[in-house]
Amino acid sequence: MHKRLFIPGPVEVDPEILQACAVPMFGHRSKEYETLHGAVKSKLRKFFGTEKGNVFLFTSSSTGAMEACLRNLAGKRVLSCACGAFSERWGEMAPENGKENDVYAVEWGEPNRPEEIDRRLASGKYDCITLVYNETSTGVMNPLAETAAVMAKYPDVSFCVDAVSAMAGVPIEPGKLGIDVVLAGTQKAFGLPPGLAVAWVSDRAIEKAKKIPARGHYFDFLQLKKYDEKNQTPETPAISLIHALDVQLDRFFREGLDARWARHRAMAESCRAWADRHFKMFPEKGYESVTLSCIENTRKIDVKKLNDELGKRGAVISDGYGKIKDRTFRIAHMADTKPEDLKQLLGWIDEILKL
Repeated sequence: MHKRLFIPGPVEVDPEILQACAVPMFGHRSKEYETLHGAVKSKLRKFFGTEKGNVFLFTSSSTGAMEACLRNLAGKRVLSCACGAFSERWGEMAPENGKENDVYAVEWGEPNRPEEIDRRLASGKYDCITLVYNETSTGVMNPLAETAAVMAKYPDVSFCVDAVSAMAGVPIEPGKLGIDVVLAGTQKAFGLPPGLAVAWVSDRAIEKAKKIPARGHYFDFLQLKKYDEKNQTPETPAISLIHALDVQLDRFFREGLDARWARHRAMAESCRAWADRHFKMFPEKGYESVTLSCIENTRKIDVKKLNDELGKRGAVISDGYGKIKDRTFRIAHMADTKPEDLKQLLGWIDEILKL
């Protein structure tokens, strides 16, 4: 039996999208690919709400695009904001790529606070900052708009945002926010299989990259831009996934972006209300994710046994991650999941646990 995925990624993929991945193959230097690339780029611009900047497609997981930010934009020193496992990973990647950095870390469950970012950037030590918008391990959604307001004071500091588990679940307008790079993998709120990452990159970031040595090869922004101007990628792209993204973006617009954001908010509010009745939300109040709920396991349930029973009904949720693995569990509500799907899942959990 197939188990419907209520995990934070990969997510459940709609049959229409799976079928879109089965398009007959064509060459990545062909007119067919250039047409596809151009169409996807145009739709992503509409999705991001701006004709400015650059839209790049990475045939990699999101981690590749995260590394690209460091290789292309970190010249002096990086301020790495950490509030969970994946933001900590970005901080670890900086020295691995020969970049000096300092880590601004908070307790898991808390957000990175704009006033603290402001205080640190005021030192003048940094020319790049990395921030995870939606920390998948803790279910914390950082205050992006408030942080962007702080970043407006520091135009020489590149603002890099990991929106891996947020993009396509909440509105993000990078041009208005003054972001330099915002990136995501398509296996989460986009509702595609893994293997493709999407990034919006500002023109300011491109100009800065020209002055950064040793940008590497595969993720060099200047190479990406050179080929993107021809509606191509430097190396062989994931054509099947890009075709599926083209189809999925059309589905987004048919649903309506405002309706999509409202659907995700409604599912988040429903799951939080359920968690508050039976358990406790893990994130600090007011900073809960819209696309997944990280729930404190106050009843000390056996999540594996729960998943065994859910599996018999055709569903699976996720246990906690990293150092809070045994303390929490997570329920994702993103992509093509509908409120009625989540309602059914929560009903099954009530039934199994006799809540």
